[in-house]
Amino acid sequence: MAKTTLNFIWRFPVAALIIVSCLSVAATASPTHGAEAVNGIAAIVNEKVITYSEVRDVVGPRERLLRAQYTGDELVKKITELRKAALQDLIDRQLILQAFEKEKFQIPEHFVDERVDEVIKENFGGDRNAFIKTMEAQKFTMTKFKEIERDKMIVQAMRSKNVKSNLIIPPAKIDEYYRQHREQFASKAQIKLRMIMIPGHKDSGGGAGQEAMAQEIRAKLITGADFDKMAQMYSEDSTRDLGGDWGWIDDKTLSKPLSDVAFSLHQGEISNVLDLSGNYYILKVEGRQGGEVKPLKDVRNDIEMKLRQEQAHELQEHWLASLRAKAYIKTF
Repeated sequence: MAKTTLNFIWRFPVAALIIVSCLSVAATASPTHGAEAVNGIAAIVNEKVITYSEVRDVVGPRERLLRAQYTGDELVKKITELRKAALQDLIDRQLILQAFEKEKFQIPEHFVDERVDEVIKENFGGDRNAFIKTMEAQKFTMTKFKEIERDKMIVQAMRSKNVKSNLIIPPAKIDEYYRQHREQFASKAQIKLRMIMIPGHKDSGGGAGQEAMAQEIRAKLITGADFDKMAQMYSEDSTRDLGGDWGWIDDKTLSKPLSDVAFSLHQGEISNVLDLSGNYYILKVEGRQGGEVKPLKDVRNDIEMKLRQEQAHELQEHWLASLRAKAYIKTF
């Protein structure tokens, strides 16, 4: 079996067996990280215990981001969801490690040593002493670091083992995906826009006079008045001195009501007077670009790769589901 195991591992190049990591990631898994929190059992996977501290170690950096972004009930909800997902990942990880052990596979030690050398080269400029001192400062041993890297390699190798490398995507499925997701293959639509904005001044007459002014300005524009000069004379937005020129914009630049109107105009067309939030707007589209959909022949390979990845993910999830079904799992 040892020989079979070695052949299995050798089928995957070293790079394919490695998940991107650095010492900071390893340090997050340190038993001392988050030691101030009360520990307890989060789950049991067959005979393996997963503790709450292990879950907190995984989610720590992301929890800090959530605490900076949310408060109250929304924060509690986000953290609960994060910890639940992290616990499921830890459960699945343990199932994979146990499946590896059950199959009596092995990771050659020199693979792990090569991974350590890569970490030192990528994150410490090849300075092994700096790497060791950093680990010591984090109260982290080389043995523990190698164990974490070995587990990562096992998980990646086992996931790869259970997905065929030559997944076939039928051409008809690629064609169907292209038809249903054509917007994904369109270049970003942009327009060259000019705008005149007349504030309503509702505190002095209800804005009726301002609306009448806007209508008069539009009438002059329709009959040939220069938009640039009219904007400099009457507009009160930030582009007044530029003749109302907003340059090339996409559909996210303006508020949705203005954007919807602007992108519905043909090149050279002037909008009706728009009454939005008590202000009056006149828009003119001077140019359009983008929005063209790439032909299928140019994106077929990209679609095929995406569908391969989706199929591989489905196969991995099916495999994990089979591991879960055969295991004793209890969460607390």
